[in-house]
Amino acid sequence: MKAAHFGAGNIGRGFVGLLLHEGGYEVVFSDVIAPLVEALDAAESYTVHEVGDGGTDRVVEGFRAVSSAESPEAVAEEVATAQVVTTAVGPTVLKFIAPHVLAGLRRRDPAAAPLQVMACENAIGATDTLRGHMREHAGADWEQLSTRAVFANTAVDRIVPGQPAGAGIDVTVEPFYEWAIERGPFGESLPQIPGAHFVDDLGPYIERKLFTVNTGHAAAAYLGARAGKERIAEALAEDSVAAGVAAALEETSALLVAKHGFTPEDMTEYRRTILGRFRNAALPDTVQRVGRQPLRKLSRHERLIGPAAQAVERGLSADGLLAVVDAALDFRDPEDEQARQLEGLLADLPPREFVEQVTGLEAEHALAGPVEQLVARRRG
Repeated sequence: MKAAHFGAGNIGRGFVGLLLHEGGYEVVFSDVIAPLVEALDAAESYTVHEVGDGGTDRVVEGFRAVSSAESPEAVAEEVATAQVVTTAVGPTVLKFIAPHVLAGLRRRDPAAAPLQVMACENAIGATDTLRGHMREHAGADWEQLSTRAVFANTAVDRIVPGQPAGAGIDVTVEPFYEWAIERGPFGESLPQIPGAHFVDDLGPYIERKLFTVNTGHAAAAYLGARAGKERIAEALAEDSVAAGVAAALEETSALLVAKHGFTPEDMTEYRRTILGRFRNAALPDTVQRVGRQPLRKLSRHERLIGPAAQAVERGLSADGLLAVVDAALDFRDPEDEQARQLEGLLADLPPREFVEQVTGLEAEHALAGPVEQLVARRRG
């Protein structure tokens, strides 16, 4: 069995690629970064170091790497003959991956079992997004080509921090992971991924993860940066930061209980687990790394504005989430393009235009006014 995986970065190697390997797949990594592709292709193995309680070292072997920038034909051939295609590239990069997967479908034997495609990104419906880009590129050919693949959305969760210098292609991760996958598209032919669980309705799992793990991580980063802390674990050791994160997650939990029927007790335990993971001092995770790309994280359906908007629509509190939004507006990182853009937009745009452009909130939405007030405070 073979899996073609797009994105050979830390998440690709330390999470998705690892589990595919343990499921018995030969993993073919595809990436645009030439030194990374060369390093992987020259190596016989790499080690995933799990740090924290229960962690162990796990060795990955039997993989290859191909450059999607330099050898697109070779990538298409790998996709055409694979059983599984996965991605870990970031939601905004999926549009660049779509032509490669589509090229593989064009070459695929129509009599072969459908290619099983899963985009493993921190976004709701990422596989649907990938399929949409493929459909656009295929045009009139899509109806025929789409029968050669099945597409399943997933929810993935594992903290993979910035890596220590000199690590090479080894990866340091936390011991915890979760990979939930839609069952329906596969019928009786589920991919062999140990530790993954297949569910009939993925929506609640995606939002629970996005609105707890991702919201909590962002809250710790933005509140921690404002408090002058360097690492996530250090930030959560500060009482004011911990209280702010807890307040935001209590609000997202209330939303998840009301919307999806999770019990308050289940959400309390889930929050406890998540916050325990964030406090893992063995993970060298910084507030700057977690806080980067603030424009994306402040967008309409992402981890801050998304749950806050849904909360106020249901008459629930969003004050804790708004406090995190306030801290996110203060986030600065001269090395992050979006952080620089955020600073410029705050200086250049009137509050209403800023809110519309950055958060996507309509003027009549109940959350728009409070966010405008946060922006207006920065303009004196």
